[in-house]
Amino acid sequence: MNFFRPWLNRFRRRIARWMLFRMAFGESRAPHSRISPSTCIENEGGLRLADHVYIGPFNFLEASAGIELQEGVQITSFCSLVTHSSQVSQRLLGRAYATWSGEMPGFKRGAIEVGAYTFVGPHSLIEAGSRIGRGVLVCAYSQVRGDVPDFAIVAGQPAKQVGDTRDLDARYLEQHPELQVFYQAWQAPSVGTGSNKERAA
Repeated sequence: MNFFRPWLNRFRRRIARWMLFRMAFGESRAPHSRISPSTCIENEGGLRLADHVYIGPFNFLEASAGIELQEGVQITSFCSLVTHSSQVSQRLLGRAYATWSGEMPGFKRGAIEVGAYTFVGPHSLIEAGSRIGRGVLVCAYSQVRGDVPDFAIVAGQPAKQVGDTRDLDARYLEQHPELQVFYQAWQAPSVGTGSNKERAA
């Protein structure tokens, strides 16, 4: 029995990984997008995806005020994109929070937009109302609040710009000039914002 146990355990892990954590491919008009089934998406009707989007395992997307992920966006793992914050309201209202009608004092709500070919590193938080440009690198453990310009590298809590992705990319493009055509194709402002957007199903 001891001889078979390691083999059996490896087999169980592979079956569980295939059944429970395999990537789900594609919306009807975004066939190359991938969403991990272990990611939690609340208010799915507010999530809009372009094609070639990757949403990895164990993320939390709360889309009640709208989340737009443009073409090629990568959300790695253990990230949170949250379009509302009730922490001020709850302190102000206390027990009345549960039964309050009308607009809540201190309640924050705002859509999140992530530009084409932006990479969001693990354990990052994107707060309500944030707008992240194209080609951005959000370093791991970053807390993004507000606007981030195109091609910025941001890090920290709250996140600050610490570099420019074009500087990183230039080295590779110098070694592989044949990639320039692909690199420049996605940088057109219309990429990821056209008719290929699809509501998450």
